Amino acid sequence: MSFNTIPDMQTALPARILTVKNLFQAIDNKDTETFAGFLAEHATFRFGNAPIVTGRPDIVAVVDDFFNSVKALSHTVAETWRPPTGVICQGTVTYTRFDDSTLTIPFCNTFRVNEDLIGEYIIYADVSAL
Repeated sequence: MSFNTIPDMQTALPARILTVKNLFQAIDNKDTETFAGFLAEHATFRFGNAPIVTGRPDIVAVVDDFFNSVKALSHTVAETWRPPTGVICQGTVTYTRFDDSTLTIPFCNTFRVNEDLIGEYIIYADVSAL
């Protein structure tokens, strides 16, 4: 994982959520437990054109299934923006399949933050080639 705008990362989310960098580290480590700690109990989550998932336990189950469908993943965050209600990040993600082939695609994630936790998490990415 790499970040091109580290200073923005340090202030991107409220204090309870250390940084966007920590969130992407958890994702790139396929660490579902740490990932879950960033989510509000009744958060909503949408990955690409998949249906919206509501609630931390259901989101964790969907994300864990996705983590188990790839050998590895690595994000490069190129830019972040901080609107008043959350964070927007864009960059590229490289997925490593179990046959060791890779796929690199662009992504854009939006996070709406409620009470220091992510209340809405939307991933704009086309993973259909996986």
